Amino acid sequence: MISRAEAIDLFNSDDLIGIGMEADAIRRRLHPEGVVSYIIDRNINYTNFCTEYCSFCAFYRPMGHKEGYVLPREVIYDKIQETLDLGGTGILFQGGLHPDLKIEWYEDLLRGIKARFDIWCHCFSAPEITNIAEISGISIRDTIARLRDAGLDSIPGGGAEILDEAVRHRISRLKCGTDEWIDVHRTAHSLGMRTTATMMFGCGETIEQRMNHFDVVRQIQEDTGGFTAFIPWSFQRELTSLGRFIKEEATAVEYLKTLAISRIYLDNILNIQSSWVTPGLKTCQLGLRFGGNDVGSVMIEENVVSAAGTHHQATEEDLRHMIRDAGFVPKQRDTLYRTYFLN
Repeated sequence: MISRAEAIDLFNSDDLIGIGMEADAIRRRLHPEGVVSYIIDRNINYTNFCTEYCSFCAFYRPMGHKEGYVLPREVIYDKIQETLDLGGTGILFQGGLHPDLKIEWYEDLLRGIKARFDIWCHCFSAPEITNIAEISGISIRDTIARLRDAGLDSIPGGGAEILDEAVRHRISRLKCGTDEWIDVHRTAHSLGMRTTATMMFGCGETIEQRMNHFDVVRQIQEDTGGFTAFIPWSFQRELTSLGRFIKEEATAVEYLKTLAISRIYLDNILNIQSSWVTPGLKTCQLGLRFGGNDVGSVMIEENVVSAAGTHHQATEEDLRHMIRDAGFVPKQRDTLYRTYFLN
């Protein structure tokens, strides 16, 4: 395990290939079978009403806006059925921070889903959890426990952005702070629930602030072992208010370097995901030689990142072809990264 100072040296290094080779060696040690995984799931954005007004988001609508919505249950059920019909194994629920939906609304939603479908519910990022707790007048622990008992299976790492208070104050000052994000994930782990960790970089943060994020994630994993994967992705600036102040998006080189350093520094997390949603399929494929052992989801539906201006799309066969061409065996996985599928 390298030190923080050594990781900063890697960020400042021009030896991209050397960094990639080091990350690839760790990937081979942790995943010697040469498999790269992917998942078929659906991101269902149950509401776009939100009170946080994050500067990097083009998806949200303020309360009362004519384009705002809360999806009816039958629409959600139809989306889940379509996901299952397409071979999907899970759903990812993420929405805006709605000021009127208390925990009973979410419990009823989860129970209704579990009564009708055999599907994994990977739902509600840390800001959503803290919002539900706050407007329901209950603790984070009680919120997660009640959602788990209603059918929540695991929690996504969204809402992390950069886990540094100076960055969060600049780009998402109304959203939950670093300590709250940590509390949600540590609490979920203590309740026996697995979660993922993410990082949105390229939003004007320094290398030291990126390292603060890495340190938070590495320490939680050291203490709990509850993260299934780390997923770094680059900020999409095109249609966002923050984009007016960020003149250039993270390059493919910066993405690959950050991906590789995450593999090297977070060697206590088994899976590192190489993303295609913002960098595109070719950069994602290169990422498989820079430490990545997973390419994420086919994503039957995605609305948040696409609202910011990115429109990369991929079918299951696109992902399998990309993985094979990189020299790996493609295998479909479930949300817990179990590749028990025979294909």
